[in-house]
Amino acid sequence: MASALIGGLCDPTKGALCQPGDIRVVDINPDSLTRLKDQYGVHTSSTVDENIKQSNVVLLSVKPQQMREVAQNLAPYLTSQLVITIAAGIRITDLSRWLNHYSAIVRTMPNMPALINQGITGLFANPGVNEAQRATADAILSAVGTTLWLTDEAQLDAVTAVSGSGPAYVFYFIEALQKAAEELGFTPEQGRQLALATFSGAVALARTAPDPVATLRERVTSTGGTTYAALTSMEQSGVASAIIKAIEAADSRSRELGEEFGR
Repeated sequence: MASALIGGLCDPTKGALCQPGDIRVVDINPDSLTRLKDQYGVHTSSTVDENIKQSNVVLLSVKPQQMREVAQNLAPYLTSQLVITIAAGIRITDLSRWLNHYSAIVRTMPNMPALINQGITGLFANPGVNEAQRATADAILSAVGTTLWLTDEAQLDAVTAVSGSGPAYVFYFIEALQKAAEELGFTPEQGRQLALATFSGAVALARTAPDPVATLRERVTSTGGTTYAALTSMEQSGVASAIIKAIEAADSRSRELGEEFGR
């Protein structure tokens, strides 16, 4: 995700919000640092140090289980920087505590399509974030897609469940559609072509049509027809209920991560 953000921020076709030389990446993995330096020309470092004080924004793109250690190493170097965090479940109250009660924090949850600048990010700003910092956070995450600001931090767990994990659900459905095509006699490549074109076309139609998706579904479904047979089978198998239950499980797990790693 950090790599996607760097690419989006430095993309000249989008006006390049900043230059590679303005970005410093800290990572304990030397291979990651070499790759990012070669790909984008950013500055790199293996440790958090005094250079942090020269930054306007510090973006924490680390795993939830690593956040406490990273934050505690970062705390001595914070003055007035905006801190943006990308980590499932980690709440602002816990991150602020690890940062010696620092308050200028925006918590975010982007998703995988950010890799191609087609992501969507949920954001929540701590009360210690001013309007200029809020605008900065929006500009940074808008570099890789659209943004959705929330008024309740707890909603970020739901964002994680719906759109953060959501691409995996879509890939899962595409896999099933492709497998069904193969079982009906198509080659894997033909099945992939049919599945991807069907999915991308339906999404494009849903995005541009003025009607709700339920209405679009009804227009494809003639009583007694082939689509009706397929949807009836899905309904009898409880597909919709299973999807909702799965997303609720992801939401619950996000909350559990907050409890587990925020202690």
